Amino acid sequence: MKKLFWTLNAVVVSLAISGSAVAATVLKLGHIAEPSNPYGQGADYFAKLVKEKSKGDIEIQVFPSSQLGTHKELIEGLIYGTVDMMLAGTAELGSFQAEVGLFDMPFLIRDRAHAYKALDTIGMELAGALEKKGVKLLGWMENGVRHMTNNVRPIKSPADVKGLKIRVQNNKTYVELIKALGGSPTPMALAELYSAMQAGVVDGQENPSAHIYTKRFYEVQKYASLTGHSYAAEPVLISVATWKKLTPEEQAAIQEAATEAIAWQRKLSEAEDTGFWDKIKATGKMEVIEVDKAPFQKATEVCYEELPQAHKDFVAKVRAVK
Repeated sequence: MKKLFWTLNAVVVSLAISGSAVAATVLKLGHIAEPSNPYGQGADYFAKLVKEKSKGDIEIQVFPSSQLGTHKELIEGLIYGTVDMMLAGTAELGSFQAEVGLFDMPFLIRDRAHAYKALDTIGMELAGALEKKGVKLLGWMENGVRHMTNNVRPIKSPADVKGLKIRVQNNKTYVELIKALGGSPTPMALAELYSAMQAGVVDGQENPSAHIYTKRFYEVQKYASLTGHSYAAEPVLISVATWKKLTPEEQAAIQEAATEAIAWQRKLSEAEDTGFWDKIKATGKMEVIEVDKAPFQKATEVCYEELPQAHKDFVAKVRAVK
């Protein structure tokens, strides 16, 4: 027995000296993007920063491409404490906290500068409401500006959307947006979308250039129209159940890493946007079409009419940000 004790002790000492001891805290972070997507890269950069700032005491294991589940499943996992962290879509998170989804309203966000100011002020005011539901908001990365693609015809005006089956996220904002344009909205998880377009279950979809390129949608879609109808952020979330298990020092390291990673990821996302369209055009498989956005904006104004007054007030606050 004494010999066994000394043998085990030697192993522990050896591990400590070699620096190969397992991190004291391991957290799993899930998202639905490819690793090459700008917010996929943002997740990896965040994990790197957390390890540095915690001096190796915290390891963030990143699971991309829906490996830990769909947006809905990941959010529910945060709420119930079975998932530690995630990067969430605002549309899907809006099903749990309605104001979050309002950032996706058509043509609400003027440009990236407006988006960042609104998210870093009004967006952070939503942290308290989310925390009551078991989800802590650390800040907002970027998903990007959303555009339409389809397999039937070039979309150059709202009339061209009429009758098309368009995949949307499971969120009323996008359902009503497609309806306003005369299309048939079809809610579906992103992980199912490529095969659905390939099989003709849906005619098209709407997403930022990063998803259109990294998910290879250009292989199964003929036309992309630069409608720029919505801006989508990507909240960085941690389960309140997980957060409460961390020491104040660990919490500070994670928040600092999130803040730095968000600033880094936003710059990356903006820089790569044009590059993704260039790569899509270079494949020769998808026609990329410039459109006059004004008719699309006018056609989707109806989406604001039936909002509850509290949501109209929220939208007004976002619009007022300069």
